Amino acid sequence: MAWDSSRPVPWQRLSREWLVYAVVMIVAFLIFLRDTVNGASVLGLAASYPLYLGFGAVLAKFGYQRKTFRDLRNETRARQAPPASSSTTNTRSRPAPTRRTSTGPSQHRKKGKKR
Repeated sequence: MAWDSSRPVPWQRLSREWLVYAVVMIVAFLIFLRDTVNGASVLGLAASYPLYLGFGAVLAKFGYQRKTFRDLRNETRARQAPPASSSTTNTRSRPAPTRRTSTGPSQHRKKGKKR
């Protein structure tokens, strides 16, 4: 897709997603890197916020929009729901038999020939 400056940027969603990421990273810092966390780690985490927003905004202007969990759940429900016309039978006909398909008992095979 091409760049379109009129496409909206979901700033609130981007901020909320980054906030979840930041909380997860802080918990990871506290659990795994308790002794080695310093100001640079926190500063790097804080610096990731404008980078994430900028990258997300550029992607949004190009038309990229990830599906929400609600959209994914609705698609899954729609796929799992039975079709509207469930009373119809299978309309696909059987393919024509070939040499390689089974035609029933081996009455048509020549005697003495092994495969």
